Amino acid sequence: MGLREKLGANAPAEISIDWDMTPADTFGIFESWGGKMRVRSKKERYYYFYIDAWTEPARLLFMERGLKFARVLARIMAPQAMIDACVASQGKGLLDKSYAINEELRHWLTANVLEGGDPKLVEPCLDEEEAESMVTGLPDRQAARPDLDRVELRREPAFLGEDEVPATLQKFNFYDSQRNPAGDFQAYLVDNGDDLTVSELRSGVMWQRGGCDITNHRNVTAYIQELNGRKFAGHDDWRLPTMEEALALLGPERNSKGLLISPAFSQDQPFIFLADERKPGGYWFIDFKQGTVFWASGTIPGGFGRACRTEG
Repeated sequence: MGLREKLGANAPAEISIDWDMTPADTFGIFESWGGKMRVRSKKERYYYFYIDAWTEPARLLFMERGLKFARVLARIMAPQAMIDACVASQGKGLLDKSYAINEELRHWLTANVLEGGDPKLVEPCLDEEEAESMVTGLPDRQAARPDLDRVELRREPAFLGEDEVPATLQKFNFYDSQRNPAGDFQAYLVDNGDDLTVSELRSGVMWQRGGCDITNHRNVTAYIQELNGRKFAGHDDWRLPTMEEALALLGPERNSKGLLISPAFSQDQPFIFLADERKPGGYWFIDFKQGTVFWASGTIPGGFGRACRTEG
């Protein structure tokens, strides 16, 4: 009995294992578009094994992944000592406590999962998709609030080199998991009561809670224009956020949706285009899952859009 039979009703029609796929690769390929591959079709699927060490003990999982699609197909009951040894050999996890498998696990999987072995070694995961909660958990805009120190964040787009980012982080002590993990800027978000927007009162910026699907920079610009044309949430001055405005939303605490941002925002926009362009080329993005800013081309479908506006 092979892997597909062991997965049962949860099995895809075709499975081709990518033994070279690592958690670091998935970040570049599927989340930040800065990696060694480009996925141009939403129908493409990749299958790989990895170790999830967010739990105790660490688990060996079988993943199905696409551009906007990700699900764990099964937990693989490999010997725990073998899993732990693989984690220990890699030291600190590269991304989110996720680890690539080693050659020992690959040989074990080939012999015990792909080419035979006890079917009970494969525990299929139920394919259940829960509706995203959009309860903000924020104070009402009219509620009493503490005295807030206002900050003046840049509103106009800029050309920024990579060497200029640290200065922006230090100026406001913004959190960035890669460049300033000790940053502790405290945003103060309120619920505007329209189910569409929230406002960050220290900077005076209103934010769209949702956004647009993954696309290129040109289409994100057109999306913002469309919002203004129909006066989304009653306003026609929506725009893309600058790096400063977007960084004000980041923090070290991961929410229930897996993002380093308030759960008031939709999980469907894990990383978004910024208004700023990169010197000497490309566009800046912010990644709410990895908690950092990065740059990419912007000409291929490589980012989501979320609008903001300055409150009067």
